[in-house]
Amino acid sequence: MIPPFVTNRWHPGRRLSGFACLGIGRVVAVLVVSLLALSVLPALAQETTPRAESTPETPTPLPPPPPTRPDPSRYRLHLVASGLYRPVYLTHAGDGSDRLFVLEQNGRIRLMVDDVLQPEPWLDLTAHVSRDSMRQFSERGLLGLAFHPDFEDNGRFFVHYSDHRGDTVLERYSLRPDDPARVDMASRLPILRVQQPFSNHNGGQIEFGPDGNLYMGLGDGGSAGDPLKHGQNPATLLGTILRLDVDVEGGYGIPPDNPGLTRNLLLAPQIWAWGLRNPWRFSFDRVTGELYISDVGQNRLEEVNVQPADSPGGINYGWRPMEGSLPYSGETITPDMQLPALEYGREDGCSITGGYVYRGFSLPELQGIYFYGDWCSGFVWAAWRDASGVWQNMRFAESRLQITSFGEDEDGELYVLDYAGAIYRLVRA
Repeated sequence: MIPPFVTNRWHPGRRLSGFACLGIGRVVAVLVVSLLALSVLPALAQETTPRAESTPETPTPLPPPPPTRPDPSRYRLHLVASGLYRPVYLTHAGDGSDRLFVLEQNGRIRLMVDDVLQPEPWLDLTAHVSRDSMRQFSERGLLGLAFHPDFEDNGRFFVHYSDHRGDTVLERYSLRPDDPARVDMASRLPILRVQQPFSNHNGGQIEFGPDGNLYMGLGDGGSAGDPLKHGQNPATLLGTILRLDVDVEGGYGIPPDNPGLTRNLLLAPQIWAWGLRNPWRFSFDRVTGELYISDVGQNRLEEVNVQPADSPGGINYGWRPMEGSLPYSGETITPDMQLPALEYGREDGCSITGGYVYRGFSLPELQGIYFYGDWCSGFVWAAWRDASGVWQNMRFAESRLQITSFGEDEDGELYVLDYAGAIYRLVRA
């Protein structure tokens, strides 16, 4: 706003004094001479003083336009690797090497370099990991891998697996100081162990958030229908996502702003989110920082929960009083229980697999679209917010794969893992 121009003016209702009347002619003459001099000075100044160059203002960057409905016929899943044993996760180290690390459920981490699967495991944990997946279908095994944000400097990474007793284990490893291409097996450091009452619903995802803390997903303990009522028990770590400070030597610390210390003192201090049945894959949007949590349903609905980047944590996602947006157990549904952003029913699948918001460079028109799938049907969905902020969701592909996981490389390109042993990358058709 430009301020009004203010002057001291003679008011029409005021009378001039005799002194003012006698001197008015002299005052007018002085004013005329002064104005003439002022009119000449700018011209002289222009001849003797160079004009200062004005600095243009830096324009405020416009936000990117919202995604639009993609045309699935323009894309395909390109086979990158095969011959793996039940691959369940793919990630990168964030160290500029462009290597991909693939988890096999029985306990091996395989390395891919330039789309070539290396013959020897990068890390073999089969001696520690549950052997259930070697005998039959099982939800136990090596389930999660996360590289420290400073991995390039400190060589630290973390694994999430089921041990021979079926309990959940979080461990830290480091690279060998004398040979940074290899893992120092002597560096094995147990961080956390959680007892599991049943064989299913182990969660499995671990990922560092934008805040540098490690987030860890745990299911409700298993069986069916949450018979031990873990989902709404704020004191248990089951049915939650944890948030841990793993830069504490010898174990882990509790971030001081975790909701159990600030907002809900009934929550165990490790908990970030609760009321989950089996969060099978979650991810952070690498641009916005939003947290996407896919939670496997019981009988009717599969769901995706989207947590804002500025969330203070402590959100209750409603299991088991609710399954998705519907009542489940008959227990009281309280106002704090959060409804999902996306959901689908049994006509579209039976076990959701969470994915990623696409942030790659090869397919720029897909920027900002969240991709996820279903293990049973092989369907892949694309979801995005339109210009008014309303979620849009479409079936993107019918892959015919048993989708165990999605993955992304350092450039943000998207991968799909098939339980039968193959890895695919989303490319242009």
